[in-house]
Amino acid sequence: MLMTVQDFEAAARTRLDPVHADFIAGGAADEITVRANEEAFRRLRLLPRVLRGSTARALDVTLLGSRARTPVLLSPTAFHKLVCSEGELATARAAAAAGAIMIVSMASTVAVEAIARAARDAGADGDPAPLWFQLYLQPDLEFTEALVRRATAAGCAALVVTVDSPVRGVHERDLRNGFLDLPDGLRCEHMADPRQDGRVRPIAMSPEISWEHLDWLRGITSLPILLKGVLHPEDARLAVRHGADGLMLSNHGGRQLDTVPATIELLPEMYAAVGGRVPIVLDGGVRRGTDVVKALALGASAVGIGRPVMWALAEGGEKGVRRLLELLREEFDQALALCGARGVTDLGPDLVRAPAWGPAPPFPGAEAVRPDGAVS
Repeated sequence: MLMTVQDFEAAARTRLDPVHADFIAGGAADEITVRANEEAFRRLRLLPRVLRGSTARALDVTLLGSRARTPVLLSPTAFHKLVCSEGELATARAAAAAGAIMIVSMASTVAVEAIARAARDAGADGDPAPLWFQLYLQPDLEFTEALVRRATAAGCAALVVTVDSPVRGVHERDLRNGFLDLPDGLRCEHMADPRQDGRVRPIAMSPEISWEHLDWLRGITSLPILLKGVLHPEDARLAVRHGADGLMLSNHGGRQLDTVPATIELLPEMYAAVGGRVPIVLDGGVRRGTDVVKALALGASAVGIGRPVMWALAEGGEKGVRRLLELLREEFDQALALCGARGVTDLGPDLVRAPAWGPAPPFPGAEAVRPDGAVS
């Protein structure tokens, strides 16, 4: 019986080529940050309230105009057809049925138009949770603009711009395994260039990308823009000044620069830096419903999951991903009840303890107004 994220991973590994399992599990260099993301959550402790008198919890969230039944988003992950023949179509149907926002990867093996149709067809009561689109700003701005227009036309409700990749992280597992490209028959559908007869171009990681490119992007789209990969508080403040509508606090799952801190460790400082002016979605290491509670209590508006989705997709396709999302929603609901919370807006830093922090509030500005309008 699949009862935990770890169960999905164990089951998936029995089905997957070990090379592909390494691609999912691996990270940069010594994978210190990969491990730290989960370990940091385990070090945190919850301090519940009692006798709060609530028979049901409000689990839904609204982020930048996008409404979802759960504060657990599907982070952008590449190459879903590597683990399931239906690829991102299966993932989209599961997310839509669960009412969870899916962030479509620029490195998807299915086109965004088909993903959007699958989500619409599978949505509960014909009203699926919105899709967002993850974007690497390309030095070829004409190609980048065409991709933004394409995602917008498909119905994506926000752009998630990855900013932590001026160069590619070194994945030593993949190098040892010789996994340097997709198998025959698979390709990154969004990188087919119509100006070159549909030739699939590589995703460019460019150290030249700067804040000026964000200003340019802001000028060509009216969609909300979240920056994914901002880790330094000063960059968070700069992001707000340059018009970012939200942050996805992510260290790329430990796949870029190794030895950076776990994202949950950075969350209090990042929340204080933006002062509640924009929402923060935390990505990295979320494996339990209690992890969701901890992240929201410390200032996140929602969390994202990446590797767990890939394991669930490999284990059971659409049904696997849907069961994973149901499991995390059930765990989150139970953890809320046990913490004496009536919903996400009841969560604040007074519920979290860590040896290095002591009594709450553990960070300056903990009483700031949160993005959902509540006072933490």
